Amino acid sequence: MRILGIETSCDETGIAIYDGDRGLLAHALHSQIDIHRQYGGVIPELASRDHIRKITPLMHEALEQAHCDLASIDAIAYTAGPGLMGALLIGASFAKSLALALDKPSIAVHHMEAHLLAPLLEESAPTFPFLALIVSGGHTLLVHVKSLGDYDLLGQSIDDAAGEAFDKTAKILGLPYPGGPYLAKLAKAGDPKRFRFPRPMTDRPGLDFSFSGLKTFALNTFNQNPKDDKTKAAIARAFEDAVVDTMLIKCRRALEQTGLKCLVLAGGVAANEQLRASLGQFAQSKGIDLFYPAKEFCTDNGAMVALTGYLRFKAGFKDDDLTIFTKARWGL
Repeated sequence: MRILGIETSCDETGIAIYDGDRGLLAHALHSQIDIHRQYGGVIPELASRDHIRKITPLMHEALEQAHCDLASIDAIAYTAGPGLMGALLIGASFAKSLALALDKPSIAVHHMEAHLLAPLLEESAPTFPFLALIVSGGHTLLVHVKSLGDYDLLGQSIDDAAGEAFDKTAKILGLPYPGGPYLAKLAKAGDPKRFRFPRPMTDRPGLDFSFSGLKTFALNTFNQNPKDDKTKAAIARAFEDAVVDTMLIKCRRALEQTGLKCLVLAGGVAANEQLRASLGQFAQSKGIDLFYPAKEFCTDNGAMVALTGYLRFKAGFKDDDLTIFTKARWGL
């Protein structure tokens, strides 16, 4: 069984081919960072137009990598949401048109489900059930993953997601877009003892997250201190420490609450080295199995969509009609 996966939820166009017997055969990705950097953030209309330009060439690139043709594809999986509506419609329309032309079924994929299943692309992969911490630019979620399609949302961000707070704090410090990776790099040079930021919502029960106040705390600290490089690095370090500690505290609570012994880290911020190291040390000390995808599969990509499409198709989920299903907001 061979699935073509299409990802166009935001500012990356991803096409991949997943084979049930051989695994991932091809993975082609185009990032729009250079387009949006001059504006300091994603411009939805520009994102949609670039998806139109790139989606067909990327599909041919993926087919060439996999040494196969469209006739050998059994189904088309596409990201249906959540995301930018215009960008989602490009991928969904392309997928539905391709499915119609090939007389193949299509599979609508939830973007966050694809992220939480991305570690299954690795040789050492988790098995159900497990706890998933999904950390991206738009979402911070703690999910009890019982089986494919059976998810219990334990906690989520009630304002800024962690990735969004990273980018906004980086902007305060004058770092380039997208700011998260630049802030993490700067934090390595920061004095960990100079500032201590609060660990939001850890002084009360519950598993929800809130990072908006932490961003404001960083802004106030920046305004009240010299604007030299050492100060900026110390603020970056204090901010990153606070985010990582908060996630660690919430993960520990969720594991205790559920009794699970397997933790999955996924989403764009899952590439953060300090977060991986902190969760790794905790997991080792508590006998918890920790899994995360390769860094190239942490950010948006077609591989996770193709894999999720394969698992859903194998489980009997498919869509044979021509309805173009997309949802900008879509709860897991």
